[in-house]
Amino acid sequence: MLTDKELWACAMEVQRQHGEQAPVFIAERIGALALAAGDEAGIATWKAIAARYDQLREGEQPTH
Repeated sequence: MLTDKELWACAMEVQRQHGEQAPVFIAERIGALALAAGDEAGIATWKAIAARYDQLREGEQPTH
């Protein structure tokens, strides 16, 4: 699993690259990992990124 700092960096990069489509991108990543091989670690990582992305959308900033 990535560190908290790395998860925040991923969330911010997804936001920068995908803008308003970021939630769709994140959901697609989680879905692809679930279907492809049941990659539980990958799914957990993307869920953690999604949680931080949601915090960014609510105006919260990384605490590192």
